Amino acid sequence: MSKVKAIRAAYGEALVELGGRNDKIVVLDADLAHATMTQGFAEKYPERFFNSGIAEANMVSMAAGLSTMGYVPFCSTFAVFGAGRAYEQVRNSVAYPNFNVKFGMTHAGVTLGEDGGSHQAIEDIALMRVIPGMTVIVPCDANETRRAVNAVAEMKGPAYLRLARLATPVFEHEMPFEIGKANVLREGNDVVLFACGIMVGTALECADELEKSGVSVAVINVHTIKPIDAECVLKHAKHCKKVVTIEEHSVIGGLGDAVADVLIGKGDFTFKKIGVQDRFGQSGKPEDLLIEYGLDTNSVLNSIRTIL
Repeated sequence: MSKVKAIRAAYGEALVELGGRNDKIVVLDADLAHATMTQGFAEKYPERFFNSGIAEANMVSMAAGLSTMGYVPFCSTFAVFGAGRAYEQVRNSVAYPNFNVKFGMTHAGVTLGEDGGSHQAIEDIALMRVIPGMTVIVPCDANETRRAVNAVAEMKGPAYLRLARLATPVFEHEMPFEIGKANVLREGNDVVLFACGIMVGTALECADELEKSGVSVAVINVHTIKPIDAECVLKHAKHCKKVVTIEEHSVIGGLGDAVADVLIGKGDFTFKKIGVQDRFGQSGKPEDLLIEYGLDTNSVLNSIRTIL
């Protein structure tokens, strides 16, 4: 990883590229286009951009209507507003009738930073994962975000993209991307780390440190939380026996629970979920918040060591 780029910035760029190839792509935003990075699409294709104002429920309902006319709408705002405030519209106006609407929700997790706990979505994966038929994707870097945007545009039905605010490392080698297919970043024998989003880089850093002390570590990038790659999860869990999940989300209802659902009744595993421990976020610099919530590399490393 040699450079850094915000996942939300890659999302905005991907929409502009996609809009140039497909005139059915439309973008809706709730008065946060400069923050969600959809402003580029608005400038390039103003006739296909709709600002709903601070009215997220209206935005989702507008997108539902546009989808019935053959358009492929992408809805964007902060994750806490799109997945939370507009939940009923996401559920009943889009998912229930299985409309072809995509949700690109940014500023997820505690690394939103100084805006504080009211704006930091730490339960959005759980909310979206429980909706029948909803695809849930958490890209790990800018490159994967671009591929994810193109993939959800091609699929039919609702999809939720969880996007981070912070500029984070970009992997030097682009990974293949297929919805529902996890990427094995390294093989190992002693413990397997399942991670998503910006915690994938942290998982790799932890693996490097553990390898120095003779611990063989597998690292899996689970970019698709739903449908999860059950075959990959089960294969590596059975091989390693010790299982760790790492996410910038509550340990309730997110990646950890998705992996646990796959493994229930399938074997004898030592299992640890690393994430936000049933707490709200708070205001602070992103790097300080990662330390506070035990999600910096040193804290995650120490947590992993407790089961070795």
